[in-house]
Amino acid sequence: MKLRVSLYATVVAVLVGLVAFPAWAQQEAAFPGTSVSIVVTAEAHHGADVPEIRAQDVTVMQGNQRDPVVSLEPLSSSRAGLQMFFLVDDSLSSSDLGTKLNDLRSFINAQPAGSEIGIAYMRNGTAMILQNLTSNHADAAKALRLPVGDAGSSGSPYFSLQDLLKRWPQGKAARHVVMITDGIDSYWDGGSLDDPYVDAAITQAQRAGVVVNAIYARGEGHLGHTLWRVNWGQNFLSQVADATGGEAYFLANDSPVSFTPYLNQIAKRMQHQYLLTFKAQPGSKSGMQPVKVRTEVPNVDLVAQTRVFVPAG
Repeated sequence: MKLRVSLYATVVAVLVGLVAFPAWAQQEAAFPGTSVSIVVTAEAHHGADVPEIRAQDVTVMQGNQRDPVVSLEPLSSSRAGLQMFFLVDDSLSSSDLGTKLNDLRSFINAQPAGSEIGIAYMRNGTAMILQNLTSNHADAAKALRLPVGDAGSSGSPYFSLQDLLKRWPQGKAARHVVMITDGIDSYWDGGSLDDPYVDAAITQAQRAGVVVNAIYARGEGHLGHTLWRVNWGQNFLSQVADATGGEAYFLANDSPVSFTPYLNQIAKRMQHQYLLTFKAQPGSKSGMQPVKVRTEVPNVDLVAQTRVFVPAG
């Protein structure tokens, strides 16, 4: 009798499973997710050796939802390519920046063939493009010039970043910006670090999938030596870089002697960067969704933007 009951229960369980499976499969097919691609940097917890990461090593969490990983391509071998803009603040001290222009030129000329470099200057809240994205690195290096050093020409550097992002040509290439500025937002006097212009620049960069690296350089005029403004500017730059998967570089409250150590760190990070594509789950409305990218590979941190734009389902 017990055997007959057990067999009956087993048959019922199998039949329920067969009925339920097609419904589950149909639900998965109905919500396949939206493909989203972002740049991810692998960093070592300790030491200089960074283990290689594979797609199956990566977990993407969208809130409590685990998003399927589609691919993970090293940027060095990605067919998508690389685009990088240098965005230089035109209000910086020309005497201070002049000795460092050759550092930037050397970095640009050392980039892999096929990567595209552009040069733009921040002026009155806009991005004045002196060289559009080009794979001719010599032309990009030649476009660098001394800043005008006029504090009156300075708008919010975050206006200029937004202006550059709006005019960036559409494409599938991995995108980077290197901002060289004091980060001071003369338009924000709200008495706190909650700057809406910084937040807007972060959102736009995240939506475009752009990694922002920032190098602090001293500004001209009174603001260039106002300690609390300098500290806030560095905090803003660090906030933008961290939220977009980049890094902010500064040496106390003054310009470094050379940009080369910072540029070397950026180059090293780029050697361990990947283009991650995953399926984000849409909500009822289009908008920014928080994501966390993780791995269980020992001695590795994965650094990426903290939000992505997902169209409505």
